Amino acid sequence: MKVLILLLASAYSISAATLVYSKSFPGSSPAFVSIKLQSNGDAEFNDSPSDENVMRFKISEADTKSIFDLAEKLGNFNRPLESGLKVAFMGEKKFRFENGATANEQKFNYSTEVEAQQIHDWFEKITETELYLINLEKCVRFDHLGVLKALLQMEAAWDRKRIVAPEQFLKMLDRVAKSEVYLNLARERAAGMADTIRGIAKSKG
Repeated sequence: MKVLILLLASAYSISAATLVYSKSFPGSSPAFVSIKLQSNGDAEFNDSPSDENVMRFKISEADTKSIFDLAEKLGNFNRPLESGLKVAFMGEKKFRFENGATANEQKFNYSTEVEAQQIHDWFEKITETELYLINLEKCVRFDHLGVLKALLQMEAAWDRKRIVAPEQFLKMLDRVAKSEVYLNLARERAAGMADTIRGIAKSKG
């Protein structure tokens, strides 16, 4: 019975683990980013220090595991990550790990730790994804002629493997594909991208 209780407690602890990333870079766009990722894949993105612009989405189990595995290799941020090298300021980054009573946090400008660089790239990809989605949503609502350009930008990012959790785009892609207010080429591209995303999701399911 004690073993079962310990196993259940361990499972609960793992499911409650959270990674928090933030980047503050005054003068850049956006100047602030915050991303929260739970071990079950639930994620939040915010480009404001307040909670006004929170976007919620789901990251795949495989991608979530990859990110948490990298954090584990860094001791879940229980040691300094700053390189101390004289390099240009690239924004203050913060990694934070939370799991029950455990909370580790490290701030840095530049790290030579390979895993830290890889985690940072993951969060940069998530940031890029959300910014592409924000841009597409704005064009869909307020700039119908700009939708095609937004789609082309997303396609280019997709080809570079810089899109995470692409299912987020389906609502906007379907809206464009089904509405005659947008250019035919935009509608065709939106439909094609939606089919591709659904096809990938189906193959993984």
